[in-house]
Amino acid sequence: MRKFFLYGPPGAGKTTLGKVLAERMRLPFSDLDRTVQNKAGMTVREIFASEGEEGFRRRELEALRETCAGPAAVVSLGGGTLLDPEARALAEKSGTVLCLDCPLDVLRTHINLNPGTRPLLANGLDSAGKPLEDLLAKRAPHYAGFARRLDVTGLSLDEMAERAETLFGAFRITSGDVPSEIDVGAGTLDSLGERLGALGVGSRVVLVSDENVYPLHGEDVASSLRSDGFAVSPVVLPPGERAKTIESAQRIWKECLAAGLERSDCILAVGGGVVGDLAGFAAATWLRGVRWANVPTTLLSMVDASIGGKTGIDLPEAKNMIGAFHAPSLVLSDVTTLLTLPVREFRCGLAETIKHAVIGDPGLISGLPLFRGLRDAAPDATFDELSDMEALSAYVARAVAVKVRLVSADPFEKGVRAKLNLGHTVGHAVEVVSGFSVKHGEAVAIGMVEEARIAERLGMASRKGLAEIIARILVSVGLPAELPGGRPLEDFLPAMRHDKKKKDGSVRFALPLDIGETAIAANVLEDLAAK
Repeated sequence: MRKFFLYGPPGAGKTTLGKVLAERMRLPFSDLDRTVQNKAGMTVREIFASEGEEGFRRRELEALRETCAGPAAVVSLGGGTLLDPEARALAEKSGTVLCLDCPLDVLRTHINLNPGTRPLLANGLDSAGKPLEDLLAKRAPHYAGFARRLDVTGLSLDEMAERAETLFGAFRITSGDVPSEIDVGAGTLDSLGERLGALGVGSRVVLVSDENVYPLHGEDVASSLRSDGFAVSPVVLPPGERAKTIESAQRIWKECLAAGLERSDCILAVGGGVVGDLAGFAAATWLRGVRWANVPTTLLSMVDASIGGKTGIDLPEAKNMIGAFHAPSLVLSDVTTLLTLPVREFRCGLAETIKHAVIGDPGLISGLPLFRGLRDAAPDATFDELSDMEALSAYVARAVAVKVRLVSADPFEKGVRAKLNLGHTVGHAVEVVSGFSVKHGEAVAIGMVEEARIAERLGMASRKGLAEIIARILVSVGLPAELPGGRPLEDFLPAMRHDKKKKDGSVRFALPLDIGETAIAANVLEDLAAK
């Protein structure tokens, strides 16, 4: 099981942060120094005195091996644990290492609060902190060699924990009907059976996928689960939004019946947002609710559709009118699956990450050069130009963090979570009117620009030319920014009036005010008509 290692210089706050992080993630916490002390029956200082640093490092490596062989945990490492190449390789193979950066004066203060606990430093440091400065200078290249780093300067403990979760790509949403574990990484699919077992899932799994994804990933997932002792019953549906119907839900229910799926068992989605919505809806309604897990294989699903527990099916007249809030117990996002995505699908996912930038994290826009080849690529080509899985994982996790924050604060969309509907009110109408020839991500991109224009027309936008700024960002990765066929917005108003996001008969909009700022507004259609 995956471990989350906190590393960095002495006094950086690894233990303090680790305890908070473990509580947020509902995982055990382990302090490696304490583990060494407990096994030796001596303090670290006593081990150094009797066996020297070499003896301590030997004990430390043994403790690390045992920790890596154990269950998932948040682990605080000593400031020199990973100087040993064997120890570093062991930690990086069994989990993810996050290195903390901290100013010298703060390190000095923390060390002086607990003098005598660090044998390589003095029993407390004078204002110059010379022993610490020497140690940091010696280890600086080593610490700089870790890809995931967190500068804790000026951060509260909660802010540190939130940023650490994002850098680890591991989140837990505890609000809603069931807790959701969300894991973003590369090469994690092989751990699915182990993860389901840790959640106490029964032995039967109904695997829902579609005709495009199942041959690419579903067959391997099914085979892996069977090797872990699960009985797997696949349901392979036609691809696309048109499959999101009551008839498809009935196919899943019938397979659940044939498989003898009990409440302790699991429905598993392997695919994009449509597959997740269908599988989740079936799980919410089978036996009045069974657990389900989601393996999203599209960027759009990883950063948006798989998170938050919205499940549902469509009517011919409107999207997602029938559904339930039923959170997946596990969302396992293996970014290596994105290498099989067609360019058009990848662009659709970036529409959602750009939406998250506009809602609450403008820094996501600075990550778009990672996808520079998308703008001019053929829509049906496979987008396999990415080679830096670390950078891709970090980008996806950062986009996920925006939605996790809003869903955690408002699991049933009664307040701030509605900001996630940015681009969707116009976007859903574009999908319906186009007969779904415009894909969801493309429609959301168009919707963001149109809703920015609405905000400007109503005098709500705080930045001049906001719609054109958003349009340029979207076009830079090959997304559309104009209504299809050059049609006026008025052509889409009837479909917008069917939107499910109504209050007192008025459709609510999430309108962008600036990059990083969005507001919920009612009576928008009425105000536009009055102008």
